[in-house]
Amino acid sequence: MDSALQDPHNGSAEAGSPANGTTRPPSTPEGIALAYGSLLLMALLPIFFGALRSVRCTRGKNSSDMPETITSRDAARFPIIASCTLLGLYLFFKVYFPNKNYTGLVLKTWKIQKSKKGKTAVIQNPTTRDSHRFPLEIFSQEYINLLLSMYFFVLGILALSHTISPFMNKVFPANFPSRQYQLLFTQGSGENKEGGRGSPAPGSGLTRPLCPEIINYEFDTKDLVCLGLSSIVGVWYLLRKHWIANNLFGLAFSLNGVELLHLNNVSTGCILLGGLFIYDVFWVFGTNVMVTVARSFEAPIKLVFPQDLLEKGLEADNFAMLGLGDIVIPGIFIALLLRFDISLKKNTHTYFYTSFAAYIFGLGLTIFIMHIFKHAQPALLYLVPACIGFPVLVALAKGEVTEMFSYEESNPKDPAVVTESKEGTEASASKGLEKKEK
Repeated sequence: MDSALQDPHNGSAEAGSPANGTTRPPSTPEGIALAYGSLLLMALLPIFFGALRSVRCTRGKNSSDMPETITSRDAARFPIIASCTLLGLYLFFKVYFPNKNYTGLVLKTWKIQKSKKGKTAVIQNPTTRDSHRFPLEIFSQEYINLLLSMYFFVLGILALSHTISPFMNKVFPANFPSRQYQLLFTQGSGENKEGGRGSPAPGSGLTRPLCPEIINYEFDTKDLVCLGLSSIVGVWYLLRKHWIANNLFGLAFSLNGVELLHLNNVSTGCILLGGLFIYDVFWVFGTNVMVTVARSFEAPIKLVFPQDLLEKGLEADNFAMLGLGDIVIPGIFIALLLRFDISLKKNTHTYFYTSFAAYIFGLGLTIFIMHIFKHAQPALLYLVPACIGFPVLVALAKGEVTEMFSYEESNPKDPAVVTESKEGTEASASKGLEKKEK
């Protein structure tokens, strides 16, 4: 997970710097302000709209639209899993191996030496002191990025299609031809199938026996149009890696993450944010791992905006960047507080607006500190205390701390919850039939 706000024009190494060692001209104050302001705005959009859509997504008809609930156990393990993933990507991009044709000649003492043709291993015989130079192979950074590009190409198309679908439905005319389709993949056979032995008679109003659904996706012609439009962006990203296409996919990933990832309670949110607070600070300040991966990883896992846009237009290449982790992680906590506001039934969104303002404050402080010290900053260092502290202070002032930390959300994918819901539906249908018979 990339979770550092970076300014490639600062004192650290620049992404995509000229190969001849020349430095870029300094960015103008207007260009820097435009880049920072755009990153801030792009971060706020998926949080705001993702939080609103998270309230409605539990009512969706598709299993793919149902939220995934994060428990306290998941939250505690997440920083460890993220650290292992980050370190693995770093090793992929940084570890060098001897060319396979020379592996048999490598002795115990060897060192890596840079040359104009790349990197080589200098092998020295400890007895004769004779040195031999062998070429080294990079662990296929090009192929890794190609594989990741194909993976995110598919994911990005699906995420962008899901993102624009509600907006496009309002654009289509009322007489637009629409056909319904369903992709259903279930587990079980025989009487567990619809229409099998033991299934209720058609028209009885009763549902079929509970059968685990692995995929149950309903879509129509409008969804196919959205998929086609998203594919155009996907091809653009795959061929050009343009920063606008990258941002479209990044915004779609962020909005879908905030919408479909749900924390089951505030305590779980505090565990998750607290663990990633330590994760972010360690990997940004303690090592160069996160910054290296962010600049080597050619995938839409970050939002970027050029600081030289005013000078070079759309072909600008001096980017400031913000990791998607700095959007999604605080965003799912802010979305939880919005659902908590709604559960209070007071027709106010006090905690949502408080946490949203806290996010603006925290990200603004991150940008300010980064600009002052000219170094990449772990944004969660500032976002976590703000997003947790401000709402808790408001709850203390209103005397609602107990209500906040006792608020609990059930997992709509939990079989027990699904069974209870279906049993309730069947019971109500049975009562309806009994009334008709009477």
